[in-house]
Amino acid sequence: MDKNYGCDVALLSVTATEYAAVRHFHEWEEFRTPGDEQAYERTVFTRDGREYRLLHARCAEMGMTAAAALTMKLICTFRPHYLIMVGIAAGVALTEVAEQIYGDVIVPDVVWNYAVGKFVSPEAAFITYGDVGFLPRSTSVAVPEEILSCVREAAASPENQCHVLVGPMACGSTVVANRKVLDKQVYSQFKGTMGLDMESYAVVYAALHAPEPRPLPLVVKSVCDYANSEKSDQYQKFAAYTSCEFAKLLYEKYLPL
Repeated sequence: MDKNYGCDVALLSVTATEYAAVRHFHEWEEFRTPGDEQAYERTVFTRDGREYRLLHARCAEMGMTAAAALTMKLICTFRPHYLIMVGIAAGVALTEVAEQIYGDVIVPDVVWNYAVGKFVSPEAAFITYGDVGFLPRSTSVAVPEEILSCVREAAASPENQCHVLVGPMACGSTVVANRKVLDKQVYSQFKGTMGLDMESYAVVYAALHAPEPRPLPLVVKSVCDYANSEKSDQYQKFAAYTSCEFAKLLYEKYLPL
């Protein structure tokens, strides 16, 4: 590990289901740092006869604000080489996107914020909801290609048991359970979008704008439902498990350490 980094890999989760999935794969020791109420967990994993340091932290709540705050805190306190957000996301179930089933892993190459914009009269916007119009001002960040090449190699390996999709992920401040929002506000702006979540943009943005040494950020989330009225919690445990399983394959076998 480069001497400027304090640990090899840091994992981020949000929900209780995601937290339980992370804990399933390792024996963790909980700890805290002076003056910080955040609970952290640490362990080591072995690769080619060497031990590497792995950390995990869970966001206090859903959404981009909490995710950005914890991401920057992790970076400034522990200086991880890689920062990976694991967990669950909504699939899109659109004919223009590769077929998705529950548990499929989505690794975004671009993460974009679809919720930024301006509410106006319907005559002034191409996105309308009744008598309300919306002018989007979406922003995006790209995941570094050097880490995506490792993702593609791991996805194609015989060791991988997951179906992995690489493509854009939309991020917003609310859960989407309405197909009209997907069609009008998400898919109209970024046609190849493969999934939606509430934290990914903040995590990648914070990592790319942190003080040096910056970590290489990655989002590994699995499809637990779709962005429509049929959303349910039925497949959340399974999706959280496959997300963590693929992330574990990455840092134990494929990410340069």
